[in-house]
This record gives sequence, structure tokens and C-alpha cells, in this order.
Amino acid sequence: MDIKNNTYQVQGLDLVKVVKEFDSPLYVYDADKIVSQLQKLKNAFSNQKIRVKYAVKALSNISILKLLKKHGAGVDVVSVQEAKLALKAGFEPGDILFTPNCVSFEEIQQGVDMGLMINIDNISILEQFGHKYRNSVPCCVRLNPHIMAGGNTKISTGHVDSKFGISIYQLPHLLRVIKTTNIDVIGLHMHTGSDILDADVFLKVAEILYGVAREFPNLEFVDFGSGFKVGYKENDITTNVYDLGVKLGKSFDDFCETYGRKLEMWFEPGKYLVSESGYFLVRANVIKTTPATVFVGVDSGMNHLLRPMMYDAYHEIINISNPKGIQRVYSIVGYICETDTFGWDRKLNEVREGDILAIKNAGAYGFSMSSNYNSRYRPAEVLIYEGKAHLIRERETMEDILRNQVEIDL
Repeated sequence: MDIKNNTYQVQGLDLVKVVKEFDSPLYVYDADKIVSQLQKLKNAFSNQKIRVKYAVKALSNISILKLLKKHGAGVDVVSVQEAKLALKAGFEPGDILFTPNCVSFEEIQQGVDMGLMINIDNISILEQFGHKYRNSVPCCVRLNPHIMAGGNTKISTGHVDSKFGISIYQLPHLLRVIKTTNIDVIGLHMHTGSDILDADVFLKVAEILYGVAREFPNLEFVDFGSGFKVGYKENDITTNVYDLGVKLGKSFDDFCETYGRKLEMWFEPGKYLVSESGYFLVRANVIKTTPATVFVGVDSGMNHLLRPMMYDAYHEIINISNPKGIQRVYSIVGYICETDTFGWDRKLNEVREGDILAIKNAGAYGFSMSSNYNSRYRPAEVLIYEGKAHLIRERETMEDILRNQVEIDL
């Protein structure tokens, strides 16, 4: 988002005018940013056989999936529904990694029937998989390295108390199950969580993976997950993927040499690809002054953007209607009958009722985590592609709220 001619723009389009066309609240995504993030990651590992599997759960709109497919990404899905969406977007089954957690074996079977690469993170499911498919269906195994990443258990998935992955301390049991049921493991996977700054965390994970990999002679790929940190504030420290490419790329090449052949290096970024592309545009309904605080009440809430309430996530907020206004301190809150605060004590250019506020970094886990709480409609989504604003999801209506409800006679 740039400011030009006293207006905030994406690809030359005035965002205030975009809201006038599509109404608020509104999710807006910059296609150029998504593509540039994907290309940056590919460039960082240009010396390796890299495959980028976009984490669909971050933003699952079919038009976003088609955009990523067009530019060479695969996908990582966590449900058969996400897999069906990816197939509808044009992905081949072989481009889809299925990484479910705590699902039934029936859902695993559906994934196999769809032709997906199954990533298994549970010994019980692995045993059932082996008994059912033996050596006929290759799979990937997700391991838990017991490494805390990101410093927050809400977004870290590789620590000792995490529900994700098979503990590396269960390796003897894991190998016994694989041997006795004759499972063809062609991939190993670790994902330690989000907001990883230091390449050394990836290198620690890599060393664990390399050690385990020597027990698996048929590997075709090693999946390092993701967790790259993006910027949420001005001058925020972010993951330097080029530095990571040099360090992790070298360690991977060295491992492949000792392993005896070149393997593919997989990543499955979600937030890294789409977070910074997204802006959530909301309208100031009321300015409410109390003895302690000046609140800006907007036409949205935790039903549309849950991250600030669920993860204490920081999202920068800008008044795009009044770029030259005097800065004042506000707390920006929603219209849901809960404490749904987007930001406490934020300096914004003076906010007037009717002004449009832009909440940044709304591309990942924004709309995809939205709900109809308080029977509110979910917002529309717009993709700015090649300088034009394209509606990629219509705003909901009362018909959508009632669609699957069954009214009985009482």
C-alpha cells in the first residue's frame, strides 16, 4: 500500500474508492504482493530442487489458489474440503500435500482415494495406514522435534506439549511400525510454528531431520514446514529468507551428498505468502469518549478478524480517509457483543464517523477464520489483479444465514 496524491493506493487504485464500490467491511488483497513473496522464496533457494506448498488454511479463496497455481506453487491442505477446493482450482492431486491432525482414518482414506500425498502425524493412524495399504501407497511422516519456535505456545507447533507430529523420542516405535507394516515413507516433515526469525532454528530442525532421514532409504523430499516471520510494524524484524537460503541450502546440499542423491526441499508457507497482501477495510461507526479512553467503534469485529483476540496479534491500523489529519490516540473496537478490540491506544490521524480504517496484514487467517457470530454477515473479498479490483467473494446476506437452518413447526 502506497500513499500517492494524498490517497492510499494498491496498484494505483484508491482504497477509499474501492470501498465505495464494494462497501464495507471489505477484505482486499494485492496479487502482486503474493506473487512477489512466492518468487522471493523461490529465488532464495534457487540452487535447490524446491517445491513451495502454499498452506491453504491461511486464505482459501479459490481465486487466490488459482493465482498461486499460475505461478508454480503447490498446496498443503489440512482437510478433505480444502483438498476438494484445491482440485477445483486446478491443482493436480500430486501437487497436494494432505497434513491433517486428529482426523479419523476414514478421512485419511478419502485423501488416498483422491490421490493426495498423505502426511501422517500419529502412530495410531500410521499403523492403520500400514495395515490398509502396505507398500502400495507412499506417504510422508510428520515429526515433532521438541523445539519451541516463535516464543508463543499459541503459534508454536513443535514443542513438547504440542498435539502436532510424532515425537522424535518415539522414533524406535515409529520405525518398528513402519517395518512391520511395510510402509513406503518417501517424505519427512517438521513444522515448528510461526514467527521464526533466526535461521539457526531451521538449522536445528534440519539437523534433527537429517539424523532421522538416514533411517529412511526411499526418501524423495524433506519438508521444512514454514514459520517465516513477516513484518507487522514499521521497521519490524523479519525472517531474512536469502540468509536462510544460503545457510539452510548449504546444509541441505551437504546432507544430500551424504544421503547419496539429490532430494527435493519442500516448504509450506501460508502467512509468508499472503499476510502482507491483505488489508481489512472497516468504517468508523461511532467515536465514543469515556473518562479514560476514546473508542472508535467500527462496522466489524472478532467475527471477521479473530487474530487480535485469539493470539494477541498486532495489526497496524491506518485512517486512509484522513491522511493529513492531526494524530490522536484511539482504541479501535468492534460491534460484537464481546470485548473485541482490534488495537488499544493507537496513534491515528484524526478519525471521524464514516472514515475508512485499513487494518494491515489481514491476508492470512483473516477471512478464513471468520464466522457468523451475532448472526453477522461475513464480508466480501476483492483481489486487485493487474490494476483492477475483482470481486472474488460476494458479501453474505440473510439468505446465507438461514441457508442450512431447518425451521420446525412449534
